[in-house]
Amino acid sequence: MILSQKEQYQEQLSGIFQALADPTRRAVLARLGRGPASISDLAAPFDMALPSFMKHIHLLEGSGLIRTHKEGRVRTCALEKKPFATVEGWLSSQRALWEGRTDRLEQFVTTAHDKEEPR
Repeated sequence: MILSQKEQYQEQLSGIFQALADPTRRAVLARLGRGPASISDLAAPFDMALPSFMKHIHLLEGSGLIRTHKEGRVRTCALEKKPFATVEGWLSSQRALWEGRTDRLEQFVTTAHDKEEPR
């Protein structure tokens, strides 16, 4: 099945927001915001087994938010910037949409209020 560009974009956003929905994954992303880190360093603050933690890493990698590479026995993670730009673009369009709606609502309420007041 071939997906249109719009469908691919929607799938990408869904994957990113699914990854961002979990506090453990958000904490991992926050830590990676300071620079690359090994899996063991990332897992250290969490009270969970490594296989459970790796599920979070795989989901982050699958969503495109991080990339991993292995050197010897150490797997290192780093942020990928492009998906964050995709989210920022989507949020900007949503912000513009809602600001337009609230501006129209304010105009409607002001106009209705002005009509009610006797002059």
